[in-house]
Amino acid sequence: MVFLSKDFFKTELHRIISDAIREDVGDGDHSSLACIPSEAEGKAKLLVKDTGIIAGVDFAKAVFQQVDPELIMDEHIKDGNTVKYGDIVFHVSGNVQSILKSERLVLNGMQRMSAIATKTQKYAQQLEGTHTQILDTRKTTPGIRLLEKWAVRIGGGVNHRFGLYDMIMLKDNHIDYAGGISNAIERTKKYLKENNKNLKLVVEARSFEEIEKILKYDGVYRILIDNFSTEDTKIAVDMIGGKCLTESSGGITFQNLRSYAECGVDFVSSGALTHSISNMDLSLKAL
Repeated sequence: MVFLSKDFFKTELHRIISDAIREDVGDGDHSSLACIPSEAEGKAKLLVKDTGIIAGVDFAKAVFQQVDPELIMDEHIKDGNTVKYGDIVFHVSGNVQSILKSERLVLNGMQRMSAIATKTQKYAQQLEGTHTQILDTRKTTPGIRLLEKWAVRIGGGVNHRFGLYDMIMLKDNHIDYAGGISNAIERTKKYLKENNKNLKLVVEARSFEEIEKILKYDGVYRILIDNFSTEDTKIAVDMIGGKCLTESSGGITFQNLRSYAECGVDFVSSGALTHSISNMDLSLKAL
């Protein structure tokens, strides 16, 4: 992810895998310990039972490596490629107990990531021919945001901020609690200066009047045009006139996505990329 350092990415991924193993394995995979000899070696395949965009192959590598560095994964289909029923994404070989210990975590991650990547690609394709890009949101599953935003990128989308710490985003509640747009922006600029922080500033606008107030200030990176009709969005984009980037959000569906893009906005954001999906059907089968 562009805005995440390699060290942060690796640390966060390691944490996700460690927490998932702790949650799933506890003091041992007693089903496997009970009936599989500790020295048993074997092989398994990742079988696709669906259609869409595969995502999470690199995640699976990381899981196998963390569970047992001796496991060998032979990759046949890379992240971002289209798959169909019957495709084999990879083979993994090595200690059978380690394969079984990894199985559910690999499947849970890949099934969800693949569904997100598939949906994101569908949305991105709907925007082809416009200059608008599809953004995700923070409407992610607690604890695995990295995986879900990773999947959005694999599907051709763009990540919004990762969390509350890497971008300033003044939304309706911030504005109302601060006593209005002007107070919110002025206090934010003061805060950034006093704390020597260089964070991009996005401000939500709910009306033409709020857009006019935002435009009085320099340094706003993007205006979030929230819950506007397409007709009003066109007017808003003309008002902003390229002084900063623009984003449409609120009430965005696959059906109206292109209509908002054709208003000239730079981005359209959709929480549905991550919060409204059906997992891709994948299986890890012994050979």
